[in-house]
Amino acid sequence: MSESFTLTIDGVEVTAQPGQSILQAADAAGVYIPRLCAHPELEAFGACRVCTVKVNGRPQAACTTPATKGMIVENDTPELNEHRRSLIEMLFVEGNHFCMFCERSGNCELQALAYRLGIDAPRHDYQYPARTLDGSHPEVFIDRNRCILCGRCVRASRDVDGKHVFDFVGRGKGKRIWIDAESRLADTPLEGEDKAVEVCPVGAILRKGAAYAAPIGRRLYDHDPIGADIEAKRVGAPAAKGGKS
Repeated sequence: MSESFTLTIDGVEVTAQPGQSILQAADAAGVYIPRLCAHPELEAFGACRVCTVKVNGRPQAACTTPATKGMIVENDTPELNEHRRSLIEMLFVEGNHFCMFCERSGNCELQALAYRLGIDAPRHDYQYPARTLDGSHPEVFIDRNRCILCGRCVRASRDVDGKHVFDFVGRGKGKRIWIDAESRLADTPLEGEDKAVEVCPVGAILRKGAAYAAPIGRRLYDHDPIGADIEAKRVGAPAAKGGKS
């Protein structure tokens, strides 16, 4: 078996295992790298680019770039965090995100990243796209207004559920998530307990009857910012930045 090796992330020496990505090595070491499309149970996709870091001075997606011995990684820098803020802001204006009324408020990864990165309001103009809803399924509701095209549902349905219910259609501004049926989600083999439903980071795919189950104050990101669980693994680490109380 190959031996572990070390690399440096923001000046901190991190031990990695062969086959790990930069993101996986950072997570194991308690170093949080922001991400949206990445999920520990799914194949890396590299779509959102929120996890972009600099590797030996060059931008790379941390979720798809293998960790190698001696590499020097920059993660928490003003330049990279500004890049992430711009990406998050564009995701907000490209969709219709009604955070005050959304069932996922307080549990939404997009919203939580905005808090962590200090975003009060997007600097770009809202596009107000016309997007469809689908409430035909007895267990699951789709609101494409909130979809950020992370591809988690596509990969989960294909690789975990073995159903391939979701996929992308269109290109550029017309790209959107769609279903493997002529018109209705109810005509697919999707079930409420499928991994594809669970992994949505926003409020685009929701289980019916589960809205607002956790009251304000007990939601996932009400007290600790996104990434705090990862940073808690690092001995002597400073308190996580961002978040809301």
